[in-house]
Amino acid sequence: MGMDVAVPLPISVVIVARNEAHNLARCLASVQGWTAESVVVLNNTTDRSADVAGEFGAVVFEIEWRGYRDTKNWALQQAKQPWALCLDADEEVSPALQTEIAEFFARGGHHQFHGAKFPRKIWFINRWMLHGDCYPDYSLRLINHAHAQWGGDQYVHEYMVVKGPVATLRGDLHHYSFPSLNSYVAKLNPFADLFLEQQRAKGGRFSLFAAVVRPGWRFFRAYVLRLGFLDGYPGFFIAWTTAFGAFVRYSRLYEAERREGTPPKP
Repeated sequence: MGMDVAVPLPISVVIVARNEAHNLARCLASVQGWTAESVVVLNNTTDRSADVAGEFGAVVFEIEWRGYRDTKNWALQQAKQPWALCLDADEEVSPALQTEIAEFFARGGHHQFHGAKFPRKIWFINRWMLHGDCYPDYSLRLINHAHAQWGGDQYVHEYMVVKGPVATLRGDLHHYSFPSLNSYVAKLNPFADLFLEQQRAKGGRFSLFAAVVRPGWRFFRAYVLRLGFLDGYPGFFIAWTTAFGAFVRYSRLYEAERREGTPPKP
């Protein structure tokens, strides 16, 4: 159990989601009672996400998708509290992290810092991933939003930009992103699509060197240097599939460039 908080902390929990009714309840339950507000922004949603959010007293908005960065910044602007905790629907604040956040405010950290980051831990197949590229995966999610916003490009790889000092907390943010092997593999093509859009937008070109070397480096770094082998077969699967995902992304760039020409006559 986390620390009991007599008065809710001045935090707006901000969640952007699409068809996440199966995850939202767990996420919202982990912040209920100790944060002042929950804001859920839905886009093109066809499931019960709005109903689930309403059951937890969240303020619900529905908007068109504007890309990761711009949609998340729009959601952040709806927060009424001075601090915001930005979560994905498939994440959960652990009791240890709740305690850390409460202590951060109790000792005046919200006056000294403009943000706080903490490790994110992934549950995969039958265990927590504690090595490789998966952990500690420090995530900057607790911010004074007068001094912070989401940055990056409009396609993928958005990140939080904070103007000012950032604290480091120790409690884990739990992440239930991949309930099965199928769900993990299914992410390869959507991310390859986004990578292709991003590269074409900035004039990136196919590189055989990158297509061959980067996947190998990704596997070696995750599985050997970052001790992914200590996570058993799930650690091997993630390292290998991540490397293959990099190979697919660069191959998509090769394909796009070769398809630009006029097809040969039959």
